[in-house]
Amino acid sequence: MSDVLDQSEVDALLSAIDGGQVQQQASDLATVMGPSGPRQVNVRVYDFKRPERVSKDQMRALQGLHEGFARNFGAALSGYLRTIIEVSVGNIEQLTYSEFIHSLPNPTCFNLLKAEQLDGQLCLEISPLIVYPIIDRLLGGSNADLFIPQRPLTQIEQRLVSRITDRATLHLSEAWTNLTPVTFSVHDYESNPQLVQIVPPNETVVVIGFELKMGNRSGMMNLCIPYNVIEPVMGVLAAQSWFTYHRKGAQDDHQRKLSKNVHNACVEVRAFLAQTTIRVSDLLALQVGDIITTEKEAGQEVLILVEGKSKFCARPGQFRGSRAVQITRPAPQATDASPVEAKGA
Repeated sequence: MSDVLDQSEVDALLSAIDGGQVQQQASDLATVMGPSGPRQVNVRVYDFKRPERVSKDQMRALQGLHEGFARNFGAALSGYLRTIIEVSVGNIEQLTYSEFIHSLPNPTCFNLLKAEQLDGQLCLEISPLIVYPIIDRLLGGSNADLFIPQRPLTQIEQRLVSRITDRATLHLSEAWTNLTPVTFSVHDYESNPQLVQIVPPNETVVVIGFELKMGNRSGMMNLCIPYNVIEPVMGVLAAQSWFTYHRKGAQDDHQRKLSKNVHNACVEVRAFLAQTTIRVSDLLALQVGDIITTEKEAGQEVLILVEGKSKFCARPGQFRGSRAVQITRPAPQATDASPVEAKGA
């Protein structure tokens, strides 16, 4: 397995190519013998030590899922930091866990995510290039001449960053709920990623890179998902079934939330006993204990009004020493309450 180049080695290689010290390969062609003789065909190198375990359709499904997470997470960060934060999916690729670890800076902000519903752990790495500007923003700085230190986070800085990672895990759990019910939380923190070994070095992982922009500052946030974590839900990640499941899951969840809110809503219920007509002078002379006579008999049904609308018919009575009404049937028609009426409960 080839070594992973750091940025200085990449720059040196590009300079050598520009200077002519390294010759570029013109094309990947090979000569094969066919029925009509030799011919040139394009070839592509395939490493059997690194099989592509996640299909392209499944990778696109993962990308679409985490694009929704990026939008929600960016909106949450913008509201929390009181500034515009842009979060977008930069890249998604399959690597070995060893390649992922060696591509990270040291030290960095390396968080281990755990969910009881899934087997294994996920890695959430946030680059110091954006972590320290966020910390500076939380402490009231302007990020104008901010120096990025090459050291691990202090305990105070870790507590500040935990407020960011808590929001990330919250919205990540919401995004994954469309795929499978799951609740992520930060299980552990480490500054040196090479000390963390959650899977074998040659195990396939899916790495999703997010680009975070805050003013003139930007940095990467990488989410590493080992294959054994998403293997139980690989069938749902197929393109066609994923979109179908996504629509059905979102609709069912919306209906449950709507029903819960409606069931917990408070409504005004009144019993319309009877109505009559009296003079204004008699109305002004009414005192406690006076009796108003109506043409309605005591045994007749009363009308139940819900938010001013006629809904049920009921009989008045008592229940455990309190005045009550017993619903007998739905109201024959929905009419508004009369403006001149005597009401009771």
